[in-house]
Amino acid sequence: MPSKATWSVRFETTPNPQSLKFVASAPIASSSADFRTAKEAALRSPLARKIFGFPWTDGVYVGSDFVTVTKQDWVDWETLAEPLAGLIAEHLERGEPVLVEQAAAAAAKEGDPDSAEVRLIKQILETEIRPAVALDGGDVVFERFEDDVVYLHMRGSCSGCPSSAMTLKDGILGRLSGAIPSIKDVVAV
Repeated sequence: MPSKATWSVRFETTPNPQSLKFVASAPIASSSADFRTAKEAALRSPLARKIFGFPWTDGVYVGSDFVTVTKQDWVDWETLAEPLAGLIAEHLERGEPVLVEQAAAAAAKEGDPDSAEVRLIKQILETEIRPAVALDGGDVVFERFEDDVVYLHMRGSCSGCPSSAMTLKDGILGRLSGAIPSIKDVVAV
């Protein structure tokens, strides 16, 4: 992590008007996590817990070098953006953890080996789709492939975004069905 003097946090708009992406000047986490409630954030992310301390917070997504914050619609970003960027930068400058890594989460992923189709779906998601949606402060996480339908979790700014249906159908479905013609649909869970 950078020294105290080198942290900066800037904010960017996302396709979701309720979400802003706060980009740090260096990586802040080795994994990602999505928090929809303060209770979810309490044990895994001191930073998300701090952000949920504000009554307008509707969600926090932590990426490798950014935090996407989703607000409730009764408050404006004009009031929140600068102070929130400052709060995030201050948290980082103090060296406080962003995520508390959980070895149990990795162990829970163990199970049956993936089929060739699932491996290809995951590869396309990881190398092509996730980096693209991360640019807008979001993430797409594989849930399952069943009956020729791919089930995904939309996180960060993608969760509740007006453009997410278009992203799923035009972007993700088009790319995945081009690689695996048997795929009929992509569904957000």
